[in-house]
Amino acid sequence: MTSSKTVLVLGATGGIGGEMARQLRNAGWEVRALTRGTIPQQCDGITWLGGDAMNRDDVMAAARGCSVIVHAVNPPGYRRWAELVLPMIDNTIAAAIAHGATIVLPGTVYNFGPLAFPVLHEDSPQQPHTRKGAIRVELEQRLHAASAHGCRTIIVRAGDFFGPHVGNSWFSQGMVKPGEVVSTIYLPGDPGVGHQWSYLPDVASTMVQLLERRDALEPVAIFHMAGHWDADGTQMREAIVNAVTATGGTRPAVKAFPWWFITLASPLKSTFRELREMRYLWKLPVRMDNSRLLAVLGREPHTPLDEAVQKTLEGMGCLSTEARSDLARL
Repeated sequence: MTSSKTVLVLGATGGIGGEMARQLRNAGWEVRALTRGTIPQQCDGITWLGGDAMNRDDVMAAARGCSVIVHAVNPPGYRRWAELVLPMIDNTIAAAIAHGATIVLPGTVYNFGPLAFPVLHEDSPQQPHTRKGAIRVELEQRLHAASAHGCRTIIVRAGDFFGPHVGNSWFSQGMVKPGEVVSTIYLPGDPGVGHQWSYLPDVASTMVQLLERRDALEPVAIFHMAGHWDADGTQMREAIVNAVTATGGTRPAVKAFPWWFITLASPLKSTFRELREMRYLWKLPVRMDNSRLLAVLGREPHTPLDEAVQKTLEGMGCLSTEARSDLARL
């Protein structure tokens, strides 16, 4: 096992990957990030490397000398999962075995179907309801198989992400519109149905803390986060309202998410088809038990909901111009 404090982050231009890169850098890690796009001019203490997670040679070269690989890369917009997800994890596994690195994987609830609801434990039966869920099950199975070859993995499953730097998420693409002052909040869930949310900086902090204890963990260590439990679908809505009105904005209207339109347009747009496939997660309550995480860390990183939502909306440009100016001066 490599003991250097050097980490490769795959998916560092995305939400969870970017947050992991920043927090690991702040925790004293030497951070490398692989990107297919233009290398940022402002590296901010991160070493950016050109390459593609679909190219094994690129991943192998970038991971040389690393003790950790954060696998936070996903196909954008829910598209092309069947083509991309498994080849990318295979490349990460090959690099981890070759260089003695621990893999860190942000997990999802897609692995689980309704038979495991309403409370999910790490070892709850995985009977996925969707194609993406079946792919995630296969992905984790490959990580378990790789442990026989010395590959160690930490998986942290959490609820729907929200945060200042999240790209594709239900919060930023479904409930409010990025770059616009919030005038309307769209609720995807059925009335009275509970839903679990996870603030991205808290998720990243959890994974960074687990990394510091990785030598004492099982070869494939899986943890669930409790995050923010919205018991009836109203707490997140009210937190958004509070953030908008507290910064001088007009109280937003509240409307049901237009599932009818998603259904109507899904034959024409692949992203809508994928969103429609995940609707079951908004029709049934899904909650995660974090007892195993508490046994290891003692406490789960947890930013209060109102604070987390205000920072999220500020980062998304969804507060009034005056409010953003006031916050920038703080």
